[in-house]
Amino acid sequence: MHSSSQVIALDPDKKELTVKTDHGEEKHDYDKLLLSPGGYAPKPPFEGIDLHNVDTFRGPEDTAAFKAGMADTKHLVVIGSGYIGIEVATAYAQAGIDVLVIDQQEHVLPSYLCNQMADRLEKYLLDKGIRFKGNETVKQLKGKAGSVSAVVTDQGEYPADRVLVAVGVKPGTDWLKDILSMDDRGFILVDDFLQTSAEDVYAGGDATYVPYAPTGKSASVALATIARRQGIVAALNAVGKKVKMPPVSGTSALKVFDYTLVSTGLSHSNLDTYDGIVESKYVEERVYPDFMRKEGSVYMNILFDKETHVILGGQLMSTFDVADSINVLSSLINAGYTLEQLALLDFFFQPNYDRPWHYLNVLAIEALGNTVGGADKLLF
Repeated sequence: MHSSSQVIALDPDKKELTVKTDHGEEKHDYDKLLLSPGGYAPKPPFEGIDLHNVDTFRGPEDTAAFKAGMADTKHLVVIGSGYIGIEVATAYAQAGIDVLVIDQQEHVLPSYLCNQMADRLEKYLLDKGIRFKGNETVKQLKGKAGSVSAVVTDQGEYPADRVLVAVGVKPGTDWLKDILSMDDRGFILVDDFLQTSAEDVYAGGDATYVPYAPTGKSASVALATIARRQGIVAALNAVGKKVKMPPVSGTSALKVFDYTLVSTGLSHSNLDTYDGIVESKYVEERVYPDFMRKEGSVYMNILFDKETHVILGGQLMSTFDVADSINVLSSLINAGYTLEQLALLDFFFQPNYDRPWHYLNVLAIEALGNTVGGADKLLF
Protein backbone atom coordinates (compact mmCIF):
# COMPACT_ATOMS: atom_id res chain seq x y z
CA MET A 1 0.00 0.00 0.00
CA HIS A 2 1.45 3.33 -1.10
CA SER A 3 -0.49 6.21 0.45
CA SER A 4 0.11 9.85 -0.55
CA SER A 5 1.28 8.58 -3.93
CA GLN A 6 0.17 9.38 -7.46
CA VAL A 7 0.58 7.19 -10.52
CA ILE A 8 1.67 9.58 -13.29
CA ALA A 9 2.70 7.26 -16.14
CA LEU A 10 2.09 3.79 -17.54
CA ASP A 11 4.28 1.84 -19.94
CA PRO A 12 2.33 -1.27 -21.03
CA ASP A 13 5.24 -2.61 -23.11
CA LYS A 14 7.57 -2.66 -20.11
CA LYS A 15 4.70 -3.41 -17.71
CA GLU A 16 5.89 -0.51 -15.61
CA LEU A 17 4.29 2.32 -13.60
CA THR A 18 5.81 5.65 -12.63
CA VAL A 19 4.70 6.77 -9.19
CA LYS A 20 5.15 10.24 -7.71
CA THR A 21 5.69 10.33 -3.94
CA ASP A 22 6.83 12.85 -1.35
CA HIS A 23 10.37 11.61 -1.96
CA GLY A 24 10.38 11.83 -5.76
CA GLU A 25 9.46 9.42 -8.55
CA GLU A 26 9.63 5.64 -8.38
CA LYS A 27 9.27 2.84 -10.93
CA HIS A 28 7.15 -0.24 -10.18
CA ASP A 29 6.58 -3.23 -12.42
CA TYR A 30 3.46 -5.42 -12.56
CA ASP A 31 2.17 -8.72 -13.91
CA LYS A 32 -1.49 -7.74 -13.97
CA LEU A 33 -2.81 -4.23 -13.48
CA LEU A 34 -6.23 -2.86 -12.50
CA LEU A 35 -6.75 0.83 -13.18
CA SER A 36 -9.45 2.82 -11.45
CA PRO A 37 -8.50 6.43 -12.18
CA GLY A 38 -11.97 7.68 -11.30
CA GLY A 39 -13.14 11.13 -12.22
CA TYR A 40 -12.96 14.73 -11.15
CA ALA A 41 -15.55 17.43 -10.64
CA PRO A 42 -14.97 20.07 -13.32
CA LYS A 43 -15.25 23.82 -12.80
CA PRO A 44 -16.89 25.65 -15.71
CA PRO A 45 -14.99 28.71 -16.98
CA PHE A 46 -17.19 31.28 -15.22
CA GLU A 47 -15.70 34.67 -14.50
CA GLY A 48 -14.75 34.49 -10.84
CA ILE A 49 -14.53 30.69 -10.68
CA ASP A 50 -11.20 30.94 -8.81
CA LEU A 51 -12.55 33.08 -5.99
CA HIS A 52 -12.16 31.85 -2.42
CA ASN A 53 -15.04 29.67 -1.12
CA VAL A 54 -15.96 28.42 -4.61
CA ASP A 55 -15.45 24.66 -4.49
CA THR A 56 -16.41 21.32 -5.96
CA PHE A 57 -17.32 18.24 -3.93
CA ARG A 58 -15.66 14.93 -4.71
CA GLY A 59 -13.70 13.35 -1.87
CA PRO A 60 -13.32 13.24 1.93
CA GLU A 61 -11.28 16.45 1.94
CA ASP A 62 -14.24 18.27 0.39
CA THR A 63 -16.59 16.79 2.99
CA ALA A 64 -14.42 18.12 5.79
CA ALA A 65 -14.07 21.53 4.15
CA PHE A 66 -17.80 21.99 3.60
CA LYS A 67 -18.60 20.86 7.12
CA ALA A 68 -16.10 23.32 8.56
CA GLY A 69 -17.43 26.04 6.26
CA MET A 70 -20.90 25.91 7.78
CA ALA A 71 -19.73 27.99 10.75
CA ASP A 72 -19.15 31.16 8.71
CA THR A 73 -21.64 30.72 5.83
CA LYS A 74 -24.85 32.73 5.63
CA HIS A 75 -25.75 32.17 1.96
CA LEU A 76 -24.87 28.95 0.10
CA VAL A 77 -25.48 28.79 -3.65
CA VAL A 78 -25.35 25.36 -5.26
CA ILE A 79 -24.78 25.24 -9.01
CA GLY A 80 -26.25 21.93 -10.20
CA SER A 81 -29.15 19.96 -8.72
CA GLY A 82 -27.91 16.39 -8.93
CA TYR A 83 -27.37 14.06 -5.98
CA ILE A 84 -24.23 15.81 -4.69
CA GLY A 85 -25.73 19.27 -4.94
CA ILE A 86 -28.94 18.29 -3.17
CA GLU A 87 -27.11 16.37 -0.43
CA VAL A 88 -24.93 19.37 0.42
CA ALA A 89 -27.91 21.74 0.16
CA THR A 90 -29.84 19.54 2.59
CA ALA A 91 -27.01 19.50 5.13
CA TYR A 92 -26.62 23.29 5.03
CA ALA A 93 -30.38 23.92 5.27
CA GLN A 94 -30.55 21.62 8.29
CA ALA A 95 -27.92 23.86 9.89
CA GLY A 96 -30.20 26.88 9.37
CA ILE A 97 -28.22 28.38 6.46
CA ASP A 98 -29.96 30.09 3.52
CA VAL A 99 -29.62 27.82 0.47
CA LEU A 100 -30.27 28.46 -3.21
CA VAL A 101 -29.92 25.74 -5.88
CA ILE A 102 -29.54 26.79 -9.53
CA ASP A 103 -29.77 24.50 -12.55
CA GLN A 104 -30.03 24.93 -16.32
CA GLN A 105 -32.67 22.18 -16.33
CA GLU A 106 -36.30 22.90 -15.49
CA HIS A 107 -36.52 20.69 -12.42
CA VAL A 108 -34.45 19.47 -9.50
CA LEU A 109 -32.70 16.09 -9.84
CA PRO A 110 -33.33 16.05 -13.60
CA SER A 111 -31.48 12.78 -14.18
CA TYR A 112 -33.70 10.91 -11.74
CA LEU A 113 -37.18 12.29 -11.09
CA CYS A 114 -40.18 12.69 -13.37
CA ASN A 115 -41.86 16.11 -13.48
CA GLN A 116 -44.60 15.18 -11.00
CA MET A 117 -42.11 14.00 -8.39
CA ALA A 118 -39.84 16.98 -8.99
CA ASP A 119 -42.73 19.42 -8.55
CA ARG A 120 -43.61 17.84 -5.22
CA LEU A 121 -40.00 17.81 -4.06
CA GLU A 122 -39.36 21.43 -5.03
CA LYS A 123 -42.33 22.61 -2.95
CA TYR A 124 -41.14 20.48 -0.05
CA LEU A 125 -37.58 21.84 -0.34
CA LEU A 126 -38.89 25.39 -0.23
CA ASP A 127 -40.68 24.61 3.03
CA LYS A 128 -37.36 23.30 4.35
CA GLY A 129 -35.45 26.44 3.40
CA ILE A 130 -34.03 25.46 -0.01
CA ARG A 131 -35.02 27.63 -2.94
CA PHE A 132 -34.68 26.22 -6.45
CA LYS A 133 -34.16 28.21 -9.64
CA GLY A 134 -34.57 26.11 -12.78
CA ASN A 135 -33.95 27.11 -16.39
CA GLU A 136 -31.24 29.54 -15.27
CA THR A 137 -27.66 29.73 -16.52
CA VAL A 138 -24.80 31.00 -14.35
CA LYS A 139 -22.82 33.74 -16.07
CA GLN A 140 -20.48 35.14 -13.45
CA LEU A 141 -19.32 34.90 -9.85
CA LYS A 142 -18.70 38.22 -8.13
CA GLY A 143 -16.25 38.70 -5.30
CA LYS A 144 -15.11 41.01 -2.52
CA ALA A 145 -11.59 40.93 -1.08
CA GLY A 146 -10.89 37.73 -3.01
CA SER A 147 -13.91 35.78 -1.74
CA VAL A 148 -17.15 35.07 -3.54
CA SER A 149 -19.99 37.47 -2.74
CA ALA A 150 -22.66 36.82 -5.41
CA VAL A 151 -23.73 34.55 -8.24
CA VAL A 152 -25.00 36.18 -11.43
CA THR A 153 -27.26 34.26 -13.81
CA ASP A 154 -29.10 35.18 -16.99
CA GLN A 155 -32.09 36.02 -14.80
CA GLY A 156 -30.80 37.58 -11.62
CA GLU A 157 -28.09 38.10 -9.00
CA TYR A 158 -28.00 36.22 -5.70
CA PRO A 159 -25.88 36.77 -2.57
CA ALA A 160 -23.38 34.00 -1.81
CA ASP A 161 -20.50 33.68 0.62
CA ARG A 162 -19.98 30.02 -0.36
CA VAL A 163 -20.61 28.32 -3.71
CA LEU A 164 -20.70 24.64 -4.53
CA VAL A 165 -20.12 23.78 -8.18
CA ALA A 166 -21.72 20.37 -8.76
CA VAL A 167 -22.15 20.01 -12.51
CA GLY A 168 -21.10 16.41 -13.03
CA VAL A 169 -17.96 14.31 -13.25
CA LYS A 170 -15.36 13.85 -15.99
CA PRO A 171 -12.92 10.91 -16.32
CA GLY A 172 -9.51 11.55 -14.79
CA THR A 173 -7.65 9.92 -17.67
CA ASP A 174 -5.57 12.66 -19.29
CA TRP A 175 -2.38 10.91 -18.18
CA LEU A 176 -3.42 7.79 -20.13
CA LYS A 177 -3.95 9.56 -23.44
CA ASP A 178 -2.19 7.81 -26.35
CA ILE A 179 -1.45 4.86 -24.06
CA LEU A 180 -4.85 3.16 -23.85
CA SER A 181 -7.78 3.25 -26.25
CA MET A 182 -10.30 5.86 -25.11
CA ASP A 183 -13.27 7.63 -26.63
CA ASP A 184 -13.48 11.37 -27.28
CA ARG A 185 -14.93 11.94 -23.79
CA GLY A 186 -11.91 10.36 -22.10
CA PHE A 187 -13.56 7.08 -21.07
CA ILE A 188 -11.29 4.02 -21.17
CA LEU A 189 -12.58 1.40 -23.59
CA VAL A 190 -12.79 -2.12 -22.13
CA ASP A 191 -14.09 -5.45 -23.41
CA ASP A 192 -16.70 -7.70 -21.78
CA PHE A 193 -14.03 -8.89 -19.33
CA LEU A 194 -12.89 -5.34 -18.44
CA GLN A 195 -9.55 -5.66 -20.23
CA THR A 196 -8.25 -2.52 -21.89
CA SER A 197 -6.43 -2.24 -25.21
CA ALA A 198 -3.20 -3.10 -23.35
CA GLU A 199 -2.50 -6.72 -22.47
CA ASP A 200 -2.92 -7.57 -18.78
CA VAL A 201 -4.30 -4.11 -18.00
CA TYR A 202 -7.88 -3.98 -16.72
CA ALA A 203 -9.98 -0.94 -15.83
CA GLY A 204 -13.12 -0.10 -13.88
CA GLY A 205 -14.85 2.70 -12.05
CA ASP A 206 -16.10 6.11 -13.13
CA ALA A 207 -13.73 6.31 -16.11
CA THR A 208 -15.25 3.28 -17.88
CA TYR A 209 -18.54 2.21 -19.41
CA VAL A 210 -20.62 -0.73 -18.18
CA PRO A 211 -23.26 -2.93 -19.85
CA TYR A 212 -26.56 -1.12 -19.30
CA ALA A 213 -29.48 -3.51 -18.87
CA PRO A 214 -32.35 -1.23 -20.01
CA THR A 215 -30.83 -0.53 -23.44
CA GLY A 216 -28.47 -3.45 -24.04
CA LYS A 217 -25.73 -0.90 -24.76
CA SER A 218 -22.82 0.50 -22.78
CA ALA A 219 -23.28 3.51 -20.54
CA SER A 220 -21.46 5.62 -17.99
CA VAL A 221 -22.91 4.86 -14.54
CA ALA A 222 -20.76 6.45 -11.85
CA LEU A 223 -21.77 4.52 -8.73
CA ALA A 224 -19.57 2.94 -6.06
CA THR A 225 -21.70 -0.23 -6.09
CA ILE A 226 -20.89 -0.80 -9.75
CA ALA A 227 -17.19 0.01 -9.34
CA ARG A 228 -16.95 -2.64 -6.62
CA ARG A 229 -18.45 -5.24 -8.92
CA GLN A 230 -16.05 -4.22 -11.65
CA GLY A 231 -13.17 -4.71 -9.25
CA ILE A 232 -14.28 -8.27 -8.52
CA VAL A 233 -14.84 -9.09 -12.21
CA ALA A 234 -11.47 -7.64 -13.23
CA ALA A 235 -9.64 -9.51 -10.44
CA LEU A 236 -11.25 -12.82 -11.40
CA ASN A 237 -10.24 -12.33 -15.02
CA ALA A 238 -6.74 -11.31 -14.03
CA VAL A 239 -6.24 -14.65 -12.26
CA GLY A 240 -7.56 -16.60 -15.22
CA LYS A 241 -11.26 -17.03 -14.53
CA LYS A 242 -13.31 -15.81 -17.50
CA VAL A 243 -16.14 -13.71 -16.05
CA LYS A 244 -18.14 -11.14 -18.01
CA MET A 245 -19.22 -7.90 -16.42
CA PRO A 246 -22.98 -8.36 -15.84
CA PRO A 247 -25.51 -5.77 -17.03
CA VAL A 248 -26.49 -3.15 -14.47
CA SER A 249 -29.38 -0.71 -14.19
CA GLY A 250 -27.75 2.12 -12.24
CA THR A 251 -29.77 1.77 -9.05
CA SER A 252 -29.40 4.57 -6.52
CA ALA A 253 -30.99 6.15 -3.46
CA LEU A 254 -31.03 9.55 -1.80
CA LYS A 255 -32.37 10.82 1.52
CA VAL A 256 -33.68 14.40 1.42
CA PHE A 257 -34.90 15.40 4.87
CA ASP A 258 -37.86 13.02 5.44
CA TYR A 259 -38.12 11.83 1.85
CA THR A 260 -36.55 8.70 0.42
CA LEU A 261 -35.87 8.96 -3.33
CA VAL A 262 -34.83 5.89 -5.30
CA SER A 263 -34.23 5.32 -9.00
CA THR A 264 -33.20 2.58 -11.41
CA GLY A 265 -32.83 2.18 -15.15
CA LEU A 266 -34.09 4.68 -17.66
CA SER A 267 -35.41 8.07 -16.62
CA HIS A 268 -36.85 10.87 -18.72
CA SER A 269 -33.36 12.33 -19.12
CA ASN A 270 -31.86 9.45 -21.13
CA LEU A 271 -34.76 8.14 -23.21
CA ASP A 272 -32.82 8.88 -26.40
CA THR A 273 -30.39 6.06 -25.58
CA TYR A 274 -33.12 3.43 -26.07
CA ASP A 275 -33.89 1.95 -29.50
CA GLY A 276 -37.65 1.99 -29.27
CA ILE A 277 -40.63 4.00 -28.03
CA VAL A 278 -40.74 4.49 -24.28
CA GLU A 279 -43.92 5.22 -22.36
CA SER A 280 -44.29 6.01 -18.68
CA LYS A 281 -46.92 6.03 -15.97
CA TYR A 282 -47.02 8.09 -12.79
CA VAL A 283 -49.06 6.69 -9.88
CA GLU A 284 -49.75 7.83 -6.33
CA GLU A 285 -50.70 5.02 -3.96
CA ARG A 286 -51.38 4.58 -0.25
CA VAL A 287 -48.84 2.47 1.62
CA TYR A 288 -51.33 0.94 4.08
CA PRO A 289 -54.92 -0.35 3.79
CA ASP A 290 -57.55 2.27 4.60
CA PHE A 291 -58.82 0.26 7.57
CA MET A 292 -55.44 0.64 9.30
CA ARG A 293 -56.07 4.39 9.55
CA LYS A 294 -52.32 5.02 9.00
CA GLU A 295 -51.19 7.85 6.78
CA GLY A 296 -48.59 7.35 4.11
CA SER A 297 -48.27 7.49 0.34
CA VAL A 298 -45.71 6.46 -2.23
CA TYR A 299 -45.21 8.37 -5.49
CA MET A 300 -44.11 6.17 -8.36
CA ASN A 301 -43.07 6.37 -11.99
CA ILE A 302 -42.40 3.43 -14.30
CA LEU A 303 -40.94 3.48 -17.81
CA PHE A 304 -41.56 0.68 -20.29
CA ASP A 305 -41.40 -0.27 -23.95
CA LYS A 306 -44.62 0.83 -25.63
CA GLU A 307 -44.92 -2.30 -27.77
CA THR A 308 -43.58 -5.11 -25.58
CA HIS A 309 -44.32 -3.61 -22.12
CA VAL A 310 -40.80 -4.63 -21.02
CA ILE A 311 -39.86 -2.64 -17.91
CA LEU A 312 -37.01 -0.19 -18.53
CA GLY A 313 -36.84 2.04 -15.47
CA GLY A 314 -38.59 3.42 -12.44
CA GLN A 315 -38.48 5.91 -9.60
CA LEU A 316 -40.10 5.89 -6.15
CA MET A 317 -40.50 8.70 -3.65
CA SER A 318 -41.99 8.56 -0.16
CA THR A 319 -41.58 9.70 3.41
CA PHE A 320 -41.70 5.98 4.22
CA ASP A 321 -38.73 3.70 3.68
CA VAL A 322 -39.44 2.30 0.22
CA ALA A 323 -35.76 2.01 -0.69
CA ASP A 324 -35.60 -1.78 -1.02
CA SER A 325 -38.49 -1.77 -3.49
CA ILE A 326 -36.27 -0.18 -6.11
CA ASN A 327 -34.06 -3.28 -5.93
CA VAL A 328 -37.10 -5.27 -7.04
CA LEU A 329 -37.52 -3.09 -10.11
CA SER A 330 -33.79 -3.31 -10.83
CA SER A 331 -33.97 -7.11 -10.70
CA LEU A 332 -37.00 -7.14 -12.98
CA ILE A 333 -35.23 -4.94 -15.53
CA ASN A 334 -32.27 -7.35 -15.60
CA ALA A 335 -34.65 -10.29 -15.97
CA GLY A 336 -36.58 -8.66 -18.83
CA TYR A 337 -39.91 -8.62 -16.98
CA THR A 338 -43.00 -7.02 -18.47
CA LEU A 339 -45.76 -4.97 -16.89
CA GLU A 340 -48.05 -7.99 -17.12
CA GLN A 341 -45.64 -10.05 -15.04
CA LEU A 342 -45.12 -7.34 -12.42
CA ALA A 343 -48.87 -6.77 -12.15
CA LEU A 344 -49.36 -10.32 -10.83
CA LEU A 345 -45.98 -10.79 -9.12
CA ASP A 346 -46.27 -12.49 -5.72
CA PHE A 347 -45.75 -10.10 -2.79
CA PHE A 348 -46.73 -10.79 0.80
CA PHE A 349 -49.65 -8.94 2.41
CA GLN A 350 -49.63 -7.91 6.05
CA PRO A 351 -51.57 -4.75 6.91
CA ASN A 352 -48.84 -3.40 9.16
CA TYR A 353 -46.61 -3.22 6.09
CA ASP A 354 -48.63 -2.93 2.89
CA ARG A 355 -51.97 -3.38 1.09
CA PRO A 356 -53.40 -6.58 -0.45
CA TRP A 357 -52.05 -5.30 -3.76
CA HIS A 358 -48.45 -4.18 -3.20
CA TYR A 359 -47.80 -0.71 -4.54
CA LEU A 360 -45.49 -2.13 -7.22
CA ASN A 361 -48.35 -4.38 -8.37
CA VAL A 362 -50.55 -1.29 -8.51
CA LEU A 363 -47.94 0.63 -10.50
CA ALA A 364 -47.90 -2.04 -13.20
CA ILE A 365 -51.66 -2.57 -13.15
CA GLU A 366 -52.34 1.12 -13.69
CA ALA A 367 -49.61 1.37 -16.34
CA LEU A 368 -51.62 -1.26 -18.23
CA GLY A 369 -54.68 0.99 -18.06
CA ASN A 370 -56.51 -0.66 -15.18
CA THR A 371 -57.46 0.50 -11.68
CA VAL A 372 -57.27 -1.26 -8.34
CA GLY A 373 -60.08 -1.50 -5.77
CA GLY A 374 -61.38 -4.18 -3.44
CA ALA A 375 -61.74 -5.27 0.14
CA ASP A 376 -58.88 -3.19 1.42
CA LYS A 377 -61.04 -0.12 0.76
CA LEU A 378 -63.57 -1.27 3.36
CA LEU A 379 -63.59 0.02 6.92
CA PHE A 380 -63.37 -2.85 9.43
